[in-house]
Order: sequence, then C-alpha cells, then structure tokens
Amino acid sequence: MSTKPRRFGIAALQLKLDEADNLELLLHKIQRTKLRYPWIRMVVLSELALRGVGAQHARELPSAEEEAFCRSARELGIWLIPGSMYERCGSAVFNTTPVINPAGEVIARYRKMYPFLPYEKGVTGGDQFVVFDIPEVGRFGVSICYDMWFPETTRALVWLGAEVIIHPTKTDTIDRLDELSIVRSSAAVNQCYFVDVNSAGAQGVGRSIIVGPEGETIHEASVEEEVITFEVDLEKVTQVRERGIKGLGQTLKSFRDGRVDFPQYERGAVSPALEQLGELKVPE
Repeated sequence: MSTKPRRFGIAALQLKLDEADNLELLLHKIQRTKLRYPWIRMVVLSELALRGVGAQHARELPSAEEEAFCRSARELGIWLIPGSMYERCGSAVFNTTPVINPAGEVIARYRKMYPFLPYEKGVTGGDQFVVFDIPEVGRFGVSICYDMWFPETTRALVWLGAEVIIHPTKTDTIDRLDELSIVRSSAAVNQCYFVDVNSAGAQGVGRSIIVGPEGETIHEASVEEEVITFEVDLEKVTQVRERGIKGLGQTLKSFRDGRVDFPQYERGAVSPALEQLGELKVPE
C-alpha cells in the first residue's frame, strides 16, 4: 500500500440561489472562496445552480456560460464542477455537469442518468459514466441528485475506480432527510468519499453533506448559505478498502469475489412484480 499523502482540498458551495440567471453571482462566489481559502484545489456547486429548473433554459455546449466557468477555473488554477446545466443536443435535453480542469479545459461532461421523473419533464437520461483522474491524487466520479437513489450508479463509478463521488444536488422537498441517509450508506457500502452539494434559498433546502469512506459525517450543513471546506485523504480510502470499515467489512473485495448472477441484470429481464406498478406518472 502506498504511503505517499494523497490529500486534496475541496470547497462545496451551498449558496442561496434564486430560480434566475445566477452566473455573475456564481463566478463571484467561486473567486471569493479561492481567495479566502488558497489551499482549495476544487470548487463544487449545486445542481442547476446556473438558472434553476426548466428545460427551456437548455443551451448547446460549449456555451458562453460554460466558457465563463472555464475562464474562472483557469484564472484561479482550480478544478471546477459548476453544478449542472441543461444541455440541448439535437432534439434532446440533458441535465449535464461539466468537469473543468485548472487549465480551463472541459475534460468531461456527465449527463444525469436518472432525471427526476415524472417531475423533471422534457429531460432525457444519459447513459455514460464519468470518472476522471487528478494527477498524484486519485480518481473521482460524478453523479447528479436522483442518480444516487439507484445504488447501481454509485457502485459502477467505484467499479471504474472512483474514490470520491462528486454529487451536485437540487432538493427543495421534504425527502432531504432520506437523501442524507442514502449518502451515508452509499459512502459506507462503497468505501468512498461522497460530496453531496445542495442549494439553499429558493432553489433548495440546504443540508449539504460530506461523508467519508467509513460512512462518517465530515460535515452536515444547515439550511442557510455555507461554504464547506474540507480535505479528502485518498490514502484513507485505500486503507479502508484493504482493511475493512473499522477493520471489519471488506465490502468491495466480497463484491469482486462473489459469483452471484443478479436476475435484474440479465439481458431482456422482466420483473412481473415491477410490471405491476403501472405507469410512471405524477400521483393523483
């Protein structure tokens, strides 16, 4: 096991945001955060921070707004995950998170796999997982909000080597407490860091949460605006995965070594039980 430190400073910005054009506010907050915390190497914003909900806000990417985020990352020398934005691609609209490196380059765009249907109308789900490497630090994965309710998405990112999951969220509903439990369990069963960044104000109920690879809460935010700064220690991820959580369950090794054929993943599989649930629609 490597003994070289792999620590990495992150700022998660839980901002009070309106359902409006927030670009200048976001750029200001990013710059102010880096100036106040110069040790920070990545800034993460919440889902749809740029304009809020509505497929009518979709733009083809790259867009002028995305390029503004790229300039900010380049000027500040940071990795930037600017939440997500609606991307128009032909006749489809995706909920997309760009990954921007310190040179101001978009190195990946992750399209939310599970739009919050039937409420997130007009949005198509993506089908490509995104992981990216930060040299001499480790591998990061990206998911968005409702994706984590499908545990296969997080496990797939970890299968691809992710040690930290960056997870922009926009939750303004009563189920935020349930989401906090999902974040903790996702981090524990996958032995990874989970960085769940929600919005506050008109866009969300706050309560962002940062969880470590033993399921430990590093920080749980209030409902107000907060700049959450912390370090991830990826050597701890390695240690927990090798030795087990609290020296006990070595979950990923057991999953790797298992010989179970899960029936739900067989090609063309149909579940009579799930078929009985009926159409996906707004409850009446």
